Amino acid sequence: MFQSACRLVVAGLALFGAGCGVQVGDGRSSAVGPVERQTRVIERSKAAGAEMIRAEITMGAGEMNLSGGAKELLEAEFTYNAPALKPEVRYEGGGFRGRLTVAQAGNPNVLSGEVKNRWDLKLAKDLPLDLAVRCGAGENRLDLREVTLRSLEMHIGVGEVRVDLRNQPVKDYEARIDGGIGQAEVIVPADVGVVAEASGGIGEINVHGMKRDGNKWVNDAYGKAKTTIRLSVKGGIGQIDIRAE
Repeated sequence: MFQSACRLVVAGLALFGAGCGVQVGDGRSSAVGPVERQTRVIERSKAAGAEMIRAEITMGAGEMNLSGGAKELLEAEFTYNAPALKPEVRYEGGGFRGRLTVAQAGNPNVLSGEVKNRWDLKLAKDLPLDLAVRCGAGENRLDLREVTLRSLEMHIGVGEVRVDLRNQPVKDYEARIDGGIGQAEVIVPADVGVVAEASGGIGEINVHGMKRDGNKWVNDAYGKAKTTIRLSVKGGIGQIDIRAE
């Protein structure tokens, strides 16, 4: 069964491509053009007074690098070679609620040639966020050690994903990760309480540095630390590794 799943993973990766360049097209596609670079900044002043900020990031295909530590709410650089890949960035809100959106504007599947699409995103360190990430085909690296999370929701597409949750949360939060086709690595802190539930699709879920407690896994700090991360991982087709460090 797992060998069949691996063949599906390889087929999916070959079809949809990965980070630096993906080959897509259907005969009626538009050709790609020269590489363009765009910088976008959303000032933290736009979120002044907001107690709840939801950040939604949706990428169709390409390479995403998401991290924290930004001075502003969002500091982003986009590199792409087709107008259909130009992202939409906006912040909406007033009062105590706000919503940051970064989304693929067009459909990369209508392009022919070597598609280049890379997002380098940095979020503010000290603004609590409800973060929702939807990854398409490609390589996605999320270093959330300097992001203050209220919650995390992540949907994995086709490719490789690495999520680093070794932050120091101010309060307990929940993180939900839905697997796709490929390989995902989730790193959780050893000095913050972590309780994880993992259910498989077609593939493997491996847990390291945590012990089994019924139908869950817990780290040594669970029940002792001041804060707890509640992690729920649902496997897709491929392999998911959860590691406490």
